[in-house]
Amino acid sequence: MKRALISVSDKTGVVDFAKKLSGLGYQIISTGGTLKTLQDEGLSPISVSEVTGFPECLGGRVKTLHPKVHGGILAKRSDPEHMQQLKTLEIDTIDMVVVNLYPFKETILKGCDLSGAIENIDIGGPTMLRSAAKNYKDVTVLADFADYDKIIQELSQNGEISEATNLYLAQKVFAHTAAYDALIADYLGNVTGLSGFNDKLTLTYEKVYDMRYGENPHQQAAFYKEIKASNGMLTDINQLHGKELSFNNINDTHGALELLKEFESPAVVACKHSNPCGAAVADNIYNAYVKAYNSDPVSIFGGIVCCNREVDKETALEMSKIFIEIILAPSFSSDALEVLKQKKNLRVLTLDGLGNKQPESAIDFKKVSGGLVAQQVDSKLLDMDSLEYVTDRKPDEKEMHDLLFAWKVVKYVKSNGICLAKGGQVIGIGPGQVNRIWAAKQAIEHGQEFFGPGGTEGSVMASDAFFPFPDCVEEAYRAGVTAIIQPGGSIKDKASIELCNQYGIAMVFTGIRHFRH
Repeated sequence: MKRALISVSDKTGVVDFAKKLSGLGYQIISTGGTLKTLQDEGLSPISVSEVTGFPECLGGRVKTLHPKVHGGILAKRSDPEHMQQLKTLEIDTIDMVVVNLYPFKETILKGCDLSGAIENIDIGGPTMLRSAAKNYKDVTVLADFADYDKIIQELSQNGEISEATNLYLAQKVFAHTAAYDALIADYLGNVTGLSGFNDKLTLTYEKVYDMRYGENPHQQAAFYKEIKASNGMLTDINQLHGKELSFNNINDTHGALELLKEFESPAVVACKHSNPCGAAVADNIYNAYVKAYNSDPVSIFGGIVCCNREVDKETALEMSKIFIEIILAPSFSSDALEVLKQKKNLRVLTLDGLGNKQPESAIDFKKVSGGLVAQQVDSKLLDMDSLEYVTDRKPDEKEMHDLLFAWKVVKYVKSNGICLAKGGQVIGIGPGQVNRIWAAKQAIEHGQEFFGPGGTEGSVMASDAFFPFPDCVEEAYRAGVTAIIQPGGSIKDKASIELCNQYGIAMVFTGIRHFRH
């Protein structure tokens, strides 16, 4: 008789599965709560204690850690010596292991103290899973109730489980136990203050869904979620309308959303290829959208628009005049949603806790050939008390307001990045250039293209890193820029400061840069 050891924390589907296994001639071995559940449903499992001849002890901490369990799982059926040892030791084989683990994730997510977390660290479960997975040629192992029907179907059709299926299940188990252990290590690291850049890095994410393709149609892709992601993160979005989000949709929305979180007043950010192409603040979301649209009415086409206030019908009607891939907001009025749902290809998203930023302890990763680099997220904007007013003229109140606005925007522009702003509105952006003067010229050209030849007059300029030469100041002066904010720290700062003084431009040093690659 085939034997299946079933011991599960999550009992979803287990009774029906056990009944079908029994009907296929399997003897069921079980433990603790699973044993009682199966008995209550009319099954006749035998207890692990009957198999081992040893009672469960230490409040259930020790149940299955016994040679009569692991010998029955790990013995190679094709090895005569193994089989003779089982016979000598009076150990029967175990042909299937069905185990899911103590709910460590669920316990820490709902909140608990350290002792509560420790008690939900499973020991026997991962050990049985790993034993069965190692001996996949002879043992079927299930850690996911989603596989129950697959196994019953294969047993019913073929009378046995194929080695290929067992190998597939074994791989799932090792991925599952690796993630389980990584989550425990991460939790204890946070408790002890030792999390961060450890000698060993194991990342634990759960798949949200497979994507149709990646950045390009020939690339496969999937969307994964951090297990302990904070509220208000991109993985919490609720889709109200439109087709499935693509790889590029998610990446671009991330760029817009992170910039949007820098603003408290009504704000709209438009993004294209993860670079902001328009941004504005205003007294209401309609005016903010109109200003953001006018920042660059060309690039916003097919882009991402994120708002930090509810979208009303008036704003929705304005948005519906062009093709937009995504509109994200904390909410939409019912009549606004009715308007937007007329656009078949528009994705409409909501996000609770939209203003919540990533915690400072969050880590940002970039994959490189053969490895990855890791860093803390760029959570700092600037320190107002550390600003240096390095020119003879200090910026006035209006200029300072625009400088801070532009500084928020340029933080999220790919380097080298330059942003021009005026009246709480982006006037021009120069993103991702290989030198800073090209970025400055591009920002100015965009501003003069969309706002007219004098459109950049009275604007301010923000640079994500220092000016290596005073040429950017020269271009700023020609464009009518009246104030500049930049990190400072170049060996040629003095030349830029002197040129600003000559032209009457106010310049502020932040002492912090925001490279973004």
